[in-house]
Amino acid sequence: MTTRTKLAAALLIAPLLVTAVGLTACGKKDKPAAQPAAASQARKVSVGAVETRPLGGGVEASGLLVSREEAAVGSELSGYRVARLYADEGDYVRAGQPLAQLDDTLLRAQIDQQAAVTAQAEAEARRVAGLDGQGVLSQEQIETRRYTAKAQEAALKELRTRAARMTITAPVGGLVLQRGVQPGQIAGGGTTPWFSIARDGLVELDAEVNEADLAGVRVGQPVEVTLPGGQSVSGTVRLISPRVDSANRLGRVRVRLPVRPDLRPGGFGRAVFSATGAPVTAVPEAAIRYEADGLYLMTVDSGDRAHQVAVKVGRKGGGWAQLVQGPPAGTRVVLGGASFVTDGDLVRPTASSQMAAR
Repeated sequence: MTTRTKLAAALLIAPLLVTAVGLTACGKKDKPAAQPAAASQARKVSVGAVETRPLGGGVEASGLLVSREEAAVGSELSGYRVARLYADEGDYVRAGQPLAQLDDTLLRAQIDQQAAVTAQAEAEARRVAGLDGQGVLSQEQIETRRYTAKAQEAALKELRTRAARMTITAPVGGLVLQRGVQPGQIAGGGTTPWFSIARDGLVELDAEVNEADLAGVRVGQPVEVTLPGGQSVSGTVRLISPRVDSANRLGRVRVRLPVRPDLRPGGFGRAVFSATGAPVTAVPEAAIRYEADGLYLMTVDSGDRAHQVAVKVGRKGGGWAQLVQGPPAGTRVVLGGASFVTDGDLVRPTASSQMAAR
């Protein structure tokens, strides 16, 4: 081949090489652009995490403040005027302390008269002592005198008992919640109490808890109660009702509270029950997928890929479930929308409120 021919061939091949290199370069630049496209197609999901924590916390409930034990005080007598009152609403009283006094002027006169009649009857009964069967008096007359003496003595005892009840006293010590009697009022012997007393001033929260959350509540469990004014009070669970209301599916839980002047029966309170028990590996219940062949979680790896993992759960409480078998603590899991994610999907995680709190 001549020199002129070789030069012509080189000139023809050079443009082809440039074109090939350009196409190769273009192909290499297109590959990085594919990754943002795949990321933009990833499903946005809310994620939580497997944690080591006690179960049972997070249950919330509301209810009314009530007296732990309320004593109703009134008068069993009728027809007597209220002479004096010794206590009013808001007073603390001790057991046996006088609360009200009825006017006993007429009663004292009746007692004096009855005492005289009783003394005369007893004297008549003593005169016939030892005369049984002697014929001085008939046996019927003797028995009549003895019976009359006993009857008059019983009448005197009844008047003295009534006199002891002219002073109305507190059956228990505590806070007077209500006074329903006025000076000068005539006692009617009715059922309306004159005084209502909260024993020892103890006030509790009568909380209404959803039936599903009752399993996570235990006697002695710490509770934080918030009042309408924003005040926070620490208490403990004292009693869990053995029954659930069939109409609203709510169970009642009594929360013991400290004695404080701002705790008033009839007020409103909102309770948050703290977690109890030994820490366990647990997962948010919202992350559990219920399939025909068992329970699953959708975990998220460091590359934001979802993976389906079979699990077994134990106890539940406060929106959490114990993981008997499953991923370790710290593993990210898909919440709520896990049913729309399949194994191997690329996802865009967003932190749930649980993760944000951590």
